[in-house]
Amino acid sequence: MRDGVRLAVELFLPKGLPSSERIPALLIQTRYWRYEQLRLPFKWFFSPEALAPDMKEFKPFFTSHGYAMVYVDVRGTGASFGVWSYPWPEESFEDAREIVDWIISQTWSNGRVGGIGVSYVGTTAELLAALQHPAVLAVAPLFNHPDAYIDIAFPGGLLNDRFIRQWGLMDLSLDNNIVPAEYGRLVKFLLRGVKPVDGQAGKALLKEAVREHASNGNVYAIAHEIVFRDQLHPEIGKAIDELAIHKYHEALHNTHTAVLGWGSWMDAGTADAVLRRFHTYPSAQQAVIGAWEHGGRFHASPYQKRTIPSNPPPNVQWRELLRFFDTYLKGEDNGLQAERILHYYTMGEEKWKRTSTWPPPGVQPQRWYLSEAQALSRTAPEDIAGGDIYQVDFNASTGLNNRWWELSSILNQTVYYPDHASDQHLLSYTSAPLEQDLEITGYPVVSLTVSSSEPDGAFFAYLEDVDPGGGVTYLTEGQLRAIHRKVSDQSPPYRLQMPYHTFKQEDAMPLVPGEPAEITFGLLPTSTLVRKGHCIRLSLAGHDDGTFARIPTEGIPVITVHRNRIHGSWIDLPVSQR
Repeated sequence: MRDGVRLAVELFLPKGLPSSERIPALLIQTRYWRYEQLRLPFKWFFSPEALAPDMKEFKPFFTSHGYAMVYVDVRGTGASFGVWSYPWPEESFEDAREIVDWIISQTWSNGRVGGIGVSYVGTTAELLAALQHPAVLAVAPLFNHPDAYIDIAFPGGLLNDRFIRQWGLMDLSLDNNIVPAEYGRLVKFLLRGVKPVDGQAGKALLKEAVREHASNGNVYAIAHEIVFRDQLHPEIGKAIDELAIHKYHEALHNTHTAVLGWGSWMDAGTADAVLRRFHTYPSAQQAVIGAWEHGGRFHASPYQKRTIPSNPPPNVQWRELLRFFDTYLKGEDNGLQAERILHYYTMGEEKWKRTSTWPPPGVQPQRWYLSEAQALSRTAPEDIAGGDIYQVDFNASTGLNNRWWELSSILNQTVYYPDHASDQHLLSYTSAPLEQDLEITGYPVVSLTVSSSEPDGAFFAYLEDVDPGGGVTYLTEGQLRAIHRKVSDQSPPYRLQMPYHTFKQEDAMPLVPGEPAEITFGLLPTSTLVRKGHCIRLSLAGHDDGTFARIPTEGIPVITVHRNRIHGSWIDLPVSQR
C-alpha cells in the first residue's frame, strides 16, 4: 500500500483461461481470513472449502462463469500487515482504491470490478461504491450492517452485549492466527490457521504480520463504553457514527456503481438496512429480503421447521447474483438495468413477491389499542384511568438463537424463537381471533404512554401470532432505551418510514419517575401472513436476558403502561389490503 503496509491476496482464476481473454473480477475484502491452511496430513487430501460443504462450490461457481475471485485480508487481519483499530477504518477504505487499481492492471482483467460479501465483508463491498472508482461497476452487500449502531451493536440504543463480546473474542483469535473456539472442535483439529502468502516462504512473513496485530482494537471494550452514537471514544478518537456508511452519503448518492442489497426479516437489522438503502440511494435499484439466518444458508421462517432447506437454496441465490454481475461487469442486456425491483418473501404465506415501491401498493396503517383485560382492540378506550403495572422481570429472554446471535451460521444453526405461550416474564396484550387473513408488510410502530419508577430503562416490544391452540409464534420486534425516547424533527442520514431517534447526546431525555411519558418507536420490518382464526399479540418486556446489557444496571423498574382515553397506548400495523 501507499504507506508500505503489505496486504495478503488470494487469486482464483477460471481453469484454462486463455492468455488473450480478459475477464471481470469480484473483490472480497475480509477480516475473517481470506483462505485457511489445513494441518498435515489433511491438506494432502482436502481443501479448506470441504469444511463448509454447502459453500464449497461458491468460488468454482463464479470462476466457471468467467470471473476472477480476489480475496484480501484487510489490513491488520489474517496474513496482512498493519493494525486494525476499529471496524471499517479510513485506511482500509483507501486500501480498496489501490487494490482495485492493482486488479485492473493485471493481464487477465477487462477493467471491471465488482464487490461482494456477507456481514462485515458486505460493508467493505458497499464501501467500494463510495470510492466512485470508474472500474467499480457493481457491488452486492449481503446481510450487512451499514449503520452498525442501530443494525447490530446498539439496536434501540441498547448494547447487544452477548454478540459483540463473542464477536470481539473471535476476531482477537483470528488476528492472532488462532482458530476460534466458535468454529468447533473438529475444525480446530483440522485447521492450522490462516494461509501464509507464497507458501512455505511466507511463514516468516505471517509471524511478522501477526506480531503487528497485537495492537488491534477490541470491539467489545470499545462498545462497552458507548451510550450515544456521537460520543467520542477516547481510545480510537472516533464516534461510532463515524463508522457508518452514511459518512460517505454524498459519494453513495452520486455513485455510478450499481448496488444489490440482500437481507432477511429474521436477521438482526439487515432487512431494515436493505430498505433504507433502497429508499435513499439512486444506484440501489435491486434488493432482496428473504427469511434466512445470517448468510442465507438456512431457512428461518418461524412457520417452518428448522430442518427444511433454505428457500431458495444457496446455489439458486448465486445465480441471481450472477445475473446482477453479468449485467454490469459483462454488459449483458437482460433488462435488469431498467428495473427498480425489490424481491421479498412473505412468511406464513411462504411466498416470494416483488414490488418497485416500499411499502407495496395497498398497505395502510391499522391501529390496535392496548385495552383492559390485556386485550388488543381496534376500538379506542373510553375510560379515563386504565393502566397496567409491570415490574420489569430481568429473566425475560428470547433465547440463545435469536436474530441478534449472528454467529449461528458459523455453528450451522438457524434463527429460532421459543414458544412464549406461558411466559410469565412478559406483559402481553392479545386480540380476538381474526375474522380474515391479515398480511402485515412494512414497519409496525408502537406508541406507549408509560410511567416508571426509574429515569432510564429498556422497552422491548414483540409482535406475535397466537394460533387457535394457544401456541405463540414470534414475528418481529423493536426496542428503545428510555433516554433515547425523543422523536427528532431533524433530517435522518437516510430515508426512514418510522419515528426517528438520533441517539445523540444532545437529545438525551431521561424519564421523570412517576410522570407519564411517550415511548414511540418502530419495530423491525416484516412481511407476514397471519391466518384467519389466529390472534395478534403484543408483548412488552424490560430486558432480553442473554442478549442485551441490563438497563438500568441496578434497581428494578416498576412501570405503569397507560391505556385510557387521556393517555393511550397502541400499535400501528402496516396491513396489506388483500
